[in-house]
Amino acid sequence: MTMKVKAVEKLLKFDKNSAGTWRYVMTPEQYSSLSQKKVIREAALRSGVSQGVMQACWDAAGEVIKAWATEGHSVALPGLGTMRFGLRSKSVEKVEDVKSSLITSRRIIFTPDVDLKDELKNTAVQITCYDRNGEEVKRVTSTDDGEVEDPENTNGGEGENTNGTNNTNGGDNGGTNTGGDNGGGDNGGGDDPNLPGGDDH
Repeated sequence: MTMKVKAVEKLLKFDKNSAGTWRYVMTPEQYSSLSQKKVIREAALRSGVSQGVMQACWDAAGEVIKAWATEGHSVALPGLGTMRFGLRSKSVEKVEDVKSSLITSRRIIFTPDVDLKDELKNTAVQITCYDRNGEEVKRVTSTDDGEVEDPENTNGGEGENTNGTNNTNGGDNGGTNTGGDNGGGDNGGGDDPNLPGGDDH
């Protein structure tokens, strides 16, 4: 299997007064979206059951996943990983300041299982380069180590704890913690629910 990527030369401006610089920007080539009907038909062929049975199982699994996820469970998606709901929110020092307006967004968090990550890691990446005139100028086949980003530990990105709550009040320090946000920013340690300011949802 090969993942196709295109690198297109684009003029990037970092502020409205700059002349900008030309940079090659990589984006995955998007294929057509597969409909649910086509997926069910293919799954029925591979499993040997009828499309009607596969459709019923698909619908039932979807309802179970939604019901359990809204109850706070991390739900297994067979062969793919787990899914759960989470929040991004601000932290406050005083309990009287806790209110629903501190929630900045609701999130759906997917964590891939090892087999799925290995599949992506072992997939070759083919890069086709296009200059500013749309002409193909180069093709490259990946030689990277195939590292797959861990959604629970996105170093250098926004901090996020494993319970799906993010502290946006105070900034992140380029890392994440695995127990919750601790006060005004992520510091790589667990959250003590007895201390003020920590997100513990």
